[in-house]
Amino acid sequence: MSTRHEEVAAFAAGAEAQLSGELAVCAGSCGPGNLHLINGLFDCHRNNVPVMAIAAHIPSSEIGSGYFQETHPQELFRECSHYCELVSSPEQIPQVLAIAMRKAVLNRGVSVVVLPGDVALKPAPEGATTHWYHAPQPVVTPEEEELRKLAQLLRYSSNIALMCGSGCAGAHKELVEFAGKIKAPIVHALRGKEHVEYDNPYDVGMTGLIGFSSGFHTMMNADTLVLLGTQFPYRAFYPTDAKIIQIDINPASIGAHSKVDMALVGDIKSTLRALLPLVEEKADRKFLDKALEDYRDARKGLDDLAKPSEKAIHPQYLAQQISHFAADDAIFTCDVGTPTVWAARYLKMNGKRRLLGSFNHGSMANAMPQALGAQATEPERQVVAMCGD
Repeated sequence: MSTRHEEVAAFAAGAEAQLSGELAVCAGSCGPGNLHLINGLFDCHRNNVPVMAIAAHIPSSEIGSGYFQETHPQELFRECSHYCELVSSPEQIPQVLAIAMRKAVLNRGVSVVVLPGDVALKPAPEGATTHWYHAPQPVVTPEEEELRKLAQLLRYSSNIALMCGSGCAGAHKELVEFAGKIKAPIVHALRGKEHVEYDNPYDVGMTGLIGFSSGFHTMMNADTLVLLGTQFPYRAFYPTDAKIIQIDINPASIGAHSKVDMALVGDIKSTLRALLPLVEEKADRKFLDKALEDYRDARKGLDDLAKPSEKAIHPQYLAQQISHFAADDAIFTCDVGTPTVWAARYLKMNGKRRLLGSFNHGSMANAMPQALGAQATEPERQVVAMCGD
């Protein structure tokens, strides 16, 4: 897919990777073209999606001379990639490409291959192959001893709340069963919305800067908070006196935004599946029922704001109608700003719909580029871009 701006290419590749779960590729011309890639690649990297960027470079013999459009791509892309290498000869290309692709997939982020124009014009090395071994993503589950410690901690905990992020993708069944067993309300972060809120009798809404009062109060009133696959960044929204347990596939996320009393590194689906037989079922629903009551009140207040008016078309009403008339498997993208607010509060997820945005990086004008990538990836599905501010 050709674009008129390299940033669009990077955002579109990120959307493709997020929808497909497979490696996506974008490219940019040298100098300013490299610079234009950066913002979109930051978004891909912070969304933990596998993207490889091919960054063109000036002729090899001119590197370091202050040549027309010269930049230093390896320095430019260092912060928004797991891997960034300059290719100096065709013989390097098969190995560098394979490493870049594997690192993007296995490390869940961006790889960059810097390719000078003169090297790109040379013949491929003899024996080069298009075959690439797709290394499978490992499934990580904590040791049984650690799971037993967690089960014992939960046994003697009361007023438990779950806080769920995008790491809960694919774990809906296990998550709902877990919440039901320990009678815990489920709060979600924005990126957890599409994976958590549907068909969920324990959902009490979102928390954060654009969240629901019910989600905020549930977390604040919890005696024990379990963080599941989330990098929720806002310290002010964490309870100060609760025990906090964190489970995440990325060890670097542990304790990044709050103090942690117990931490396990693991895939959410496999971890919950292994934990469930060890957890003792609770009977007390008082905390859960109060959280659900608060959620019903908060949801009613939001829905009241979306009632039609004879004087103006309010954005709450518009977002609600978009959700109502959109296809059951629609893909939504939303710009940073008020479109994200309306999407978070009024778009209904159902397990088939998807919601994409610049939710970690927070870049403006992301919705249309992501919609282009989504439509190119899923040409048969409806794609709705909520643009503007």
